[in-house]
Amino acid sequence: MVGAFNEEEVTASLLSNKMTCYSSRDRRFSKQVHDNVHGNIYLDPLALKFVDTEQFQRQVLRDLKQLGLAYLVYPGAVHSRFEHSLGVYWLAGDAVEKLQDNQGLELGIDNFDIQTVKLSGLLHDVGHGPYSHVFEREFLPRVIDNCTWSHEEMSVKMVDHIVDEHSIDINPASLKRVKEMILASSSSVQKSAQEKQFLYDIVANGRTGIDVDKFDYIVRDTRACGLGCSFQFERLMETMRVIGDEICYRAKDYLTINKLFTTRADLHRTVYTHAKVKAVELMFVDAMLEAHSYCNILNRLDNPAEYWKLDDTILKTIETASAQELQKARELVLRIRRRDLYQFCNEYTVPKDTMDHFKQVTAQDIVCSQRSGGPELKEEDVAVCNVKIDLSRGKENPLESIKFFKDYESNEKFPIQENRISHLLPGYCQDMIVRVYSKKPELVEAISVAFENFQRKTYHNIPQVHETPEKKKRRK
Repeated sequence: MVGAFNEEEVTASLLSNKMTCYSSRDRRFSKQVHDNVHGNIYLDPLALKFVDTEQFQRQVLRDLKQLGLAYLVYPGAVHSRFEHSLGVYWLAGDAVEKLQDNQGLELGIDNFDIQTVKLSGLLHDVGHGPYSHVFEREFLPRVIDNCTWSHEEMSVKMVDHIVDEHSIDINPASLKRVKEMILASSSSVQKSAQEKQFLYDIVANGRTGIDVDKFDYIVRDTRACGLGCSFQFERLMETMRVIGDEICYRAKDYLTINKLFTTRADLHRTVYTHAKVKAVELMFVDAMLEAHSYCNILNRLDNPAEYWKLDDTILKTIETASAQELQKARELVLRIRRRDLYQFCNEYTVPKDTMDHFKQVTAQDIVCSQRSGGPELKEEDVAVCNVKIDLSRGKENPLESIKFFKDYESNEKFPIQENRISHLLPGYCQDMIVRVYSKKPELVEAISVAFENFQRKTYHNIPQVHETPEKKKRRK
């Protein structure tokens, strides 16, 4: 019974050791949250100190949707980064505890390790900006030359800010390790731990791409969008083991891992880069280009005290502001609200034999290919989207970087060549899709023809699957 203890004394005792953490399975002072994917999630006292801050609540509560603007196409995709962050926190703890149960004496996993892995899962996305990846990958490169800003780096700054702002009592060694784990997917991150390198691969795995971040968002996103998901991360969680300081998997789970990467690629194709989703994102970027000075966005990027105030409500800010300088931005937001989107003209998949020499297609490329005698096209009339979809490691097959073991009696790890498993697995691991949009409905036909001319000039044929429908061409 909790009443049998002095809560302040017990909590102080639990948090006063060298690691500022306690047994991760002691739930006397944990807060229970029910998640629609993982069921009951228990937040320990240190995690709660971060969660119960205005910075964390902003960054990952209802003001930052997990899938950005995809909810305008998939109405169910309104889940937030709060849910995802709690899910990754829970799975990170579950993963490291399973390793402790199965190989505890061998690996030397302690409460410090468990606490830091869980906190890195909780805080790994706290640096995301409005509408998540479109802000980072589409908008910022348009306003910052050679942009190197990343939400991971911003997450680290936000963690420091939260700790300082709220005087969170966390061991400096633990804080340092948490920040390293958030950056672990980057090859340049400096890792202070000489041993237990496998711990860095649980939340953000830069070595193989298999991590609990993907486990959570794949299941959560497919469910929110009403899509089926046959990938079962629980199978991998139950059977993984560490060999030579690296997380390895049973050879018989090879196809389950392949399912992880192919499901991720399917999500990119059908949801994250859906043609209409990208149309909305293109309009959002154009609106932000008009409004970023008014919203003082660039001056906030390196200032966590101001950055945390940026969230998805920025569209409402633009929409309701009366400033004359926001007129064009307001019109774009109004078009989004009224579903008057940039019109998708057509797309093609870049032929495999030209992928190595592919150059990003621009609006200028399309305008320079327009037909004489038709409406005069200008670059500002055309939007081009170059979409890359892969299995997580570009042109490389991620399966080739993963180590496997035969059975639990074996301590030998080895790679598996894909041709030894199934000839049905993909022989190529990346697609590049070029999509073209008309910003004005009346120019769909002219831009579609120019797009076909561009394909003929570039490839001496037309790789696109079919012509733009006549009904779309006639839209006024």
